[in-house]
Amino acid sequence: MSYQLYYSSGACSMAVHIVLEELGVPTRLMPLRIHDGDTSKPDYLAINPKGRVPALAIPGEAGVLTELPAILTFLAESHDTPALLPPTALQRGRAQEWLAWLAGWMHGTGYGLIWRPHRFSADPDDAPALREQGLKVVARANQDVTERLAQPGPWALGDQYSVVDSFLLVLFRWGSLVGLDMSEHTAWIEHTRCMLQRPAVNRVLEREEVTIPL
Repeated sequence: MSYQLYYSSGACSMAVHIVLEELGVPTRLMPLRIHDGDTSKPDYLAINPKGRVPALAIPGEAGVLTELPAILTFLAESHDTPALLPPTALQRGRAQEWLAWLAGWMHGTGYGLIWRPHRFSADPDDAPALREQGLKVVARANQDVTERLAQPGPWALGDQYSVVDSFLLVLFRWGSLVGLDMSEHTAWIEHTRCMLQRPAVNRVLEREEVTIPL
């Protein structure tokens, strides 16, 4: 029995792909192409009515698990070797704090405004202003991430490598994709370099045919 991960190359689902690879658990990969509309097709909507990735099919469970923070937390709590969440309640709370902010504000709001302005206004004429607002949200969030990563590390939770770090790698890449200057984010660059030293990360990048600009 194995997990099934529904993912799209380079999307936020890559964070789950990395965690599964780090854990070394049997996984069947189910690739989708967001830009080709795969997540809106009836066969996928029958699996995940939300029409988004990631979605994780769990052995013995009737339905898929959705929402990135939920999937990352489930995997880390279900497999304790290697430990991808810290041992104390407070530090686990810090991990959830990171994930909630990254997923809700930075991804959902910031990149949502940039890439999915129609979710915020039905008027196409509003799209340019919404995208501009999204760029401002992400630029400010990038500064906040860098300031937090400048604390003793090398990881988001200090010396504890965790599920948070896989999501940060995705978001670092996205910053360049939308034209933001990531060269000023020194601490985040160092974090990314540490990520690129991990064999599991490189296997996923090769499999998804994704490059990380530094």
